[in-house]
Amino acid sequence: MTTLTGAAPPTHSTALAFARGFLTGGVVGASLAALVVGAITETVPLFVAGFVLPALYGLLLFLAGIPARAREAAVVPRTALAVIGSLKAVGGETSDLPVRFELSVAPDDGPAFRVDVTQDINLVDLPGYRPGGVVVVQYPPDRPWRARIVERPTPRWEERAASARFDAVPGPAMAAEPRESQAVGFVTLFGLLVGAALVVLLFREGLFGRDGGAQASPAARPSASAGSSSTVVSSVSATATLGPGQSFLDPGELDRAFDALTRGGDERQALTVVVQERLLSIVFSPDGARTPGFDPRALPHGRFPTLVDEATATLGARSPHTWRITADRLTGSLVIRVVATGAGGTASLEADRRGKVLRRAPAP
Repeated sequence: MTTLTGAAPPTHSTALAFARGFLTGGVVGASLAALVVGAITETVPLFVAGFVLPALYGLLLFLAGIPARAREAAVVPRTALAVIGSLKAVGGETSDLPVRFELSVAPDDGPAFRVDVTQDINLVDLPGYRPGGVVVVQYPPDRPWRARIVERPTPRWEERAASARFDAVPGPAMAAEPRESQAVGFVTLFGLLVGAALVVLLFREGLFGRDGGAQASPAARPSASAGSSSTVVSSVSATATLGPGQSFLDPGELDRAFDALTRGGDERQALTVVVQERLLSIVFSPDGARTPGFDPRALPHGRFPTLVDEATATLGARSPHTWRITADRLTGSLVIRVVATGAGGTASLEADRRGKVLRRAPAP
């Protein structure tokens, strides 16, 4: 029986992650500011830009990633033997059950490494996988964390797997997708602030000089704060912010925020509702406007944390990510969109007014 020696975890440069984080934050901040400022100043092109800008940015990200995806697809995968350290079913209600494997991979021409993979296994084939068993895997040489078990290997590899005997890789060395540093999150937040400030500065004359300024609006209600959280409600928009260390995914935070922003018993219709980690924004439909609106109090915000979890599931549990929820009726019926971005790419889903998922677009 052979004892394997583990390889060191991979390293990577975060320069690209910093740039992408700053641009993503800038686009999110600019689009949110465009929606709010466009509604307050009644500047239709600016308001529309709040929807168009993130769509164009997502398209550019997709186009920019085509060469990298083409290079990755052209890489010939390596085939190797691996011993199963442990396995665990992680859910599923169909004949194909998602199973999480901890594998010790032993390449013929390199050091061994450990990797965690999740793969759908048919219930009929599941008894053939057990701790200590040897399987055949394939993985890209430059991305060993994307190893996959070959369910139907060639006779040669099947014979090698049947006769091989070796122990699991000792120690904590794991082949995993490189994690971005926490500094990337601060860069993203900085980009968000810069993007929002840029829009406000560019349109400050119309924002603060229109009819005595937005702060003098007779329908505006003063802001109320509790600790590091705050809410601001006016006749055309409402926002709620949380302090550091808080999130609208925390239990009860969304309920309290929606109650604060829609307090007063009126039935104003909303054009759009946007929720992020620590920011909730509602843009109300102007009086007499014929644009399709909806009651923000009727949103299934109790389902929002679950929808974010479903959108980020394909990005990997260890992957830092940002998320955004947008609700609107631009297509006629209320649609809730969730977009999550992390090291694994961008994933999104759409849900109806009850929070039922209609379609998904997983990360590549």
